[in-house]
Amino acid sequence: MTAAILLQNVRKVYNNFPVVNDLSFTIQAGEMFGLLGPNGAGKSTTIRMLTTLTKPTDGRIEVAGYDVVRQPLQVKQCIGVVLQQTSVDGDLSVWENMELHGRLHHIPNPQRQRLINQALEYVQLTERRDDLVKTLSGGMKRRLQIARALLHQPKILFLDEPTVGLDPQTRRRLWEIILDLNQQGMTMLLTTHYMDEVEYLCDRIGIMDGGNLISLGTLQQMRSAHGEGLVMKQVGERWEYLFFPTLEQANAYLDQQNDKMGMMVRPSNLEDIFVELTGRQLD
Repeated sequence: MTAAILLQNVRKVYNNFPVVNDLSFTIQAGEMFGLLGPNGAGKSTTIRMLTTLTKPTDGRIEVAGYDVVRQPLQVKQCIGVVLQQTSVDGDLSVWENMELHGRLHHIPNPQRQRLINQALEYVQLTERRDDLVKTLSGGMKRRLQIARALLHQPKILFLDEPTVGLDPQTRRRLWEIILDLNQQGMTMLLTTHYMDEVEYLCDRIGIMDGGNLISLGTLQQMRSAHGEGLVMKQVGERWEYLFFPTLEQANAYLDQQNDKMGMMVRPSNLEDIFVELTGRQLD
């Protein structure tokens, strides 16, 4: 089966400095893949290459079976993109934004109107179709961006920090939409700074740092590799973290300590593993 996304020995160099270095991984059709990394890790450049906005210096990238350098038009027809920045036009109505996008993709009428109505209903914006976008809340604008990205019925959806700056209730509503789309068979690549988002949504996770892919797998595979039990010890104003293969072994270690002041045991999570691998939190 052809992978939905394939990167093979991909490099991107700016001013003789490699920002993406020998990157190789695949995403299977229908998979929800989370791409993590601190600022400057190369995530944004990777997304730009995958969405045909910049060309790789070396290596091969295929999206939906098409080469991003030789077949960019076919790639664009197969992908939808939801950016963290608000990219809908505030001076147009909800419907006008959708109509413009549909025409840019050369979707003929009456199919275009049917798809617009279908997409707006899906994200629960039908009643706001005639309202100017600048009157919408942040969550509604993000839902409109998702509706717009779905209009041309893409096979693959790129979500670049889709819930940043949103309140918890709105984030959860977007999670429901994202999960539902994935359950319908859509392939997704998600970047986010929210670890709980990745734990809740993603089938597999890739962690980048310094332009390199430093870890790849499911959350359980990463926890098994680094340790499922964690002992936290407060030293001055900071915490030290000790990983153990199991929670039971972490508890046994704590029981052996004469002075347990400032120590606690808990299961490890994705953020613990991320900090262990990169030496810093997402910022």
